[in-house]
Amino acid sequence: MVAFGKKLKERQIEEWQGYYINYKLMKKKVKQYAHQIQLGTVDRRHVLKDFSRMLDNQIEKIVLFLLEQQGLLAERLMKLGEWHDALQEHPDISQIAELREAYRAVGLDLLKLLRFVEMNAIGLRKILKKFDKRFGYRFTDYYVKTRANHPYSQLQQVFKHVGLGAVVGAISRNLHDLQDRQGSYLSIYDQPSLPLQDTVVDSIKAAVDRLTNSTNFLNFLAQHALIMQEELPTPTAEQVDEKRYHFMSLLLNLANTFLYMVNTYIIVPTADDYSMSLGAAATVCGIVIGAMAVAQLFSSVYFSAWSNRSYFRPLIFSSIVLLVGNTMYAMAYDLNSIWVLLIGRLFCGLGSARAVNRRYISDCVPLRIRMQASAGFVSASALGMACGPALAGILQTNFRIYNITFNQNTLPGWVMAVAWLIYLIWSWISFREPSHDMEETFSPHEPKSEPVENDTLEKGLKQPLLISSTDNEEADDGEQEGDGSEESAEESRRAATSIASAYRLLTPSVKVQLLIYFMLKYAMEVLLSESSVITTYYFKWSTSTVAIFLACLGLTVLPVNIVVGNYVSNMFEDRQILLASEIVVCIGILLSFNVIIPYSVPQYVLSGLIMFVSAEVLEGVNLSLLSRVMSSRLSRGTYNGGLLSTEAGTIARVIADGTITLAGYLGENRLLNATLLPSLVICITSIVATCFTYNTLY
Repeated sequence: MVAFGKKLKERQIEEWQGYYINYKLMKKKVKQYAHQIQLGTVDRRHVLKDFSRMLDNQIEKIVLFLLEQQGLLAERLMKLGEWHDALQEHPDISQIAELREAYRAVGLDLLKLLRFVEMNAIGLRKILKKFDKRFGYRFTDYYVKTRANHPYSQLQQVFKHVGLGAVVGAISRNLHDLQDRQGSYLSIYDQPSLPLQDTVVDSIKAAVDRLTNSTNFLNFLAQHALIMQEELPTPTAEQVDEKRYHFMSLLLNLANTFLYMVNTYIIVPTADDYSMSLGAAATVCGIVIGAMAVAQLFSSVYFSAWSNRSYFRPLIFSSIVLLVGNTMYAMAYDLNSIWVLLIGRLFCGLGSARAVNRRYISDCVPLRIRMQASAGFVSASALGMACGPALAGILQTNFRIYNITFNQNTLPGWVMAVAWLIYLIWSWISFREPSHDMEETFSPHEPKSEPVENDTLEKGLKQPLLISSTDNEEADDGEQEGDGSEESAEESRRAATSIASAYRLLTPSVKVQLLIYFMLKYAMEVLLSESSVITTYYFKWSTSTVAIFLACLGLTVLPVNIVVGNYVSNMFEDRQILLASEIVVCIGILLSFNVIIPYSVPQYVLSGLIMFVSAEVLEGVNLSLLSRVMSSRLSRGTYNGGLLSTEAGTIARVIADGTITLAGYLGENRLLNATLLPSLVICITSIVATCFTYNTLY
């Protein structure tokens, strides 16, 4: 894999090469600054001023060329508009196809221009991150704040393609009009209006979405999966994907995701009753529910590593372990053993193959349908989350067969054991192992030197010290400049080889976003896991009522994402939605506390709904930002960005479930406030951290 600079050069339009951001020059300038600072020949203010001036010049060059090209496109559209008007006055059906092709030609040139802007936007983000990492300055924070919010911002022209929207609209409208009138050019009412079907316009809209971070429901939902991708994929990537893609195998991966989420939440409404039936306290349900998450901390790593070599064998192993775990969970009742119950749940966690499910979509699904597959992954998770409690509410019966008890406590285990047995047989028959011949191989050796990261990046402009030596930083940059080439160093091509090395690749803004992910998963786990205990204590709810409440919460996931994906995310920046969602989560937590007035059903339901919905919105936006600012080295290998986010969320669930059990020793009357207080503290901390890194989330 080549370095970003070389990729950028390869993807440039030849006749426009002089107008692209000079990434190589600025990278060398950063290296020169490093050398001068070590010698003490320049100070911090000179570096910031000089580099800001250079960036301003580069952006101005891009923007002026962009405006020139917009003018040429607008001139061509005006001439086509005159032709279009003439055809309306004197219809000539033979010229419709010719006019349409002329509009499509303008569309293709517009697409080239959008890709030009996209390449430059990526280059700007890269060089800003490189500068921050090299010197420990919060330069991106300063530069974006001073430039992006200025009324004459040229930076906004690059990141928001100001003015191009009118060109996109003109092409789309005229092509739509020509499509509607192709049967008869006399009236627009001759046939019903059809959706615009044109690959050029579809490509333009996709390019616009990438530039503005605007989105739609499918794209927004797909971002929840945090399936990391290269910013500049190679031209052969699609061909490799097509050779490895198998629809039934993808369907089996999604089915695994769905069943696992059902397995996770099917016990939530009855875990407290099951614990008490085995002689434990009701709040031990926290350990019962959390045992699965504890085991998942380890299974995520070995399944992610296993998926480097195979997808079929991990899925088969997962099914067998889950079959055994659920059987043990169900048998614990007749064995009268809380330990068998807990070991059964640990086995269920050891069978978590979500890392394999995510990795399969990333590696084996073609780019043309990867967004849909990612959205399917998230939808399967959401549907499983809703179906689990709903299924538990249905399993309200009590009978015995051959001294084996089947009741509301044991049936979730038996039902899931049967489901995993069916899945095991289905996978054995239908799953096709994709070829691993074309996969990237990684050296088993660690780099000789890892870049040393300290906390100067978080201290901002106060300490103008280099993070490490020039040699180490060159290894970190992964680009050798001695020979003038842009070839990447061996270290930069290698994926992270451990959790520690992956952690060292995280910038402060990424760490804050992982903290936000931890916070929302913690708050949601507290809400869901203690729901049965809380509602039984305060409202005397039955298992069926709890199941209905939890299922209704789960069913809000897709409608909320439709609204946010189609409307909210197109009206506001992701970072604005991020901060607003955190504040609403905080409000939901505050409303949940039981203080002074008697606790009521409306208060509990309303606060729970506010907390859950805002956390769902927050998750999508947070993972969307995370995928853009995370290092490209975390897009591949065992210790990838998806694994890091999974581990952060799983640790949050483990701690939340442990908190519920520990708080149970204070008594059920204090359980609610005792578990909400940590959620509130973590939420406020994440809001403060977001404010400090707000301008780097760009």
